[in-house]
Amino acid sequence: MSQSATFAGSSKSTRSAIENSTIRAISWRLIPFLALAYFFSYLDRVNLGFAALTMNADLKFSPLVFAWGAGIFFIGYFIFEVPSNLALEKFGASRWIARIMVTWGIISALMATVSGETSFYVLRFLLGVAEAGFFPGIILYLTYWYPAEYRGRFIAAFAIAVPVSTVIGAPISGLLLGLDGFMGLKGWHWLFIIEGIPSVLLGIVTWFYLTDRPEKADWLSAEQKAWLKAKLDSEIAAKQAVKHFSLGEALSSPKVIALSLIYFGFVGALYGMQFWLPQIVKAFGLTNAQTGFVTAIPYLFGTIAMILWARHSDATRERVMHVGAPLILTAIALAVSSYLTDPTMTMVALTVAAIGVFCCFGVFWTLPTAWLSGTAAAGAIALINSIGNLAGFGGPYLIGWVKEATGQTSTGLLVLAILPLIAGILVFVGGHESKHEFAEPGR
Repeated sequence: MSQSATFAGSSKSTRSAIENSTIRAISWRLIPFLALAYFFSYLDRVNLGFAALTMNADLKFSPLVFAWGAGIFFIGYFIFEVPSNLALEKFGASRWIARIMVTWGIISALMATVSGETSFYVLRFLLGVAEAGFFPGIILYLTYWYPAEYRGRFIAAFAIAVPVSTVIGAPISGLLLGLDGFMGLKGWHWLFIIEGIPSVLLGIVTWFYLTDRPEKADWLSAEQKAWLKAKLDSEIAAKQAVKHFSLGEALSSPKVIALSLIYFGFVGALYGMQFWLPQIVKAFGLTNAQTGFVTAIPYLFGTIAMILWARHSDATRERVMHVGAPLILTAIALAVSSYLTDPTMTMVALTVAAIGVFCCFGVFWTLPTAWLSGTAAAGAIALINSIGNLAGFGGPYLIGWVKEATGQTSTGLLVLAILPLIAGILVFVGGHESKHEFAEPGR
């Protein structure tokens, strides 16, 4: 009798005990560490928004120059995303993620050497090249460890680093700007240096800490490994019984293209807010330190909503409403915020927008992983993420262009709202086969 059949025929109580202990062991081992790594990844990517509070004036950067620098990161990211994710599949997560983290940490710290437009653009581009493959690599990596019914909540648990990086990082970044003049350096110099070094150190730890595949995990028992292998093998068999995708078929699939466009709308809203929110808040008349604490508020609420929403999606085994509705909520909230002048009401609207963005985040990545596996999943996840992250250029640039043309950031938010609105509509139009996602052979 096969192991799969053995576990399928086990008693419910035995299956539950094995399942619970396995998922618990994996989660305690991987999620806190991966979330910490993503925390520094995201912080090093978006701390530019806080550095801009003083850097733009020091270097005489216009809104459009800042927008180009913020966005050019995603051009380098786009070019190297798919090759980087395929390299992770080939060389293993521990080595490749360690390489990514060390190089991005070094380049992030080197942002302190920016002296003009050219060095600004070059280093931001190289930061994107260095970081390419990290996020989709982790999404792929989690599919090696978690069955479908757990992915929504644990992808959200990993991705919680995004809002938390602002909840914690925004106040810290605001305070670091207060080091202006210490040892002859500007506050924004210290911001880049101090926030870049931990990524290098954590990257070195990653090489030794991460386990590439479950079968190599000496921290799982033989029984736990057997249960996990049987469960994941059955899911892969169910996917391939419907359609076994080659890498080329996956990359050219209309589903993958549609998901890329949906993610484009999501990312545009995410980074449009992320890079410009500190400047919006600072315009309320606050100090740099106060700006950091106030900027953290929307992300605190987004963090809580993200976890609860992903758990609800897994519990109900429903994906479309859990991705589409938050995107439309984000669009409405961004549009409303553009008409508000009262600081308190503006922050309420932007908090609702942040809740919508982060509710979508964790659940979205269950869509492609529901029907792809192996190299096809590696390539498709990277393609979706790379195309989507082009909006990381488009969203901030769009706001910068509108601000330079009109003198108002609020008008840029109104235009930005179009992206998540279209994305939300595409989710409802495209649908999702939840029964296929949770299917098992013979059902």
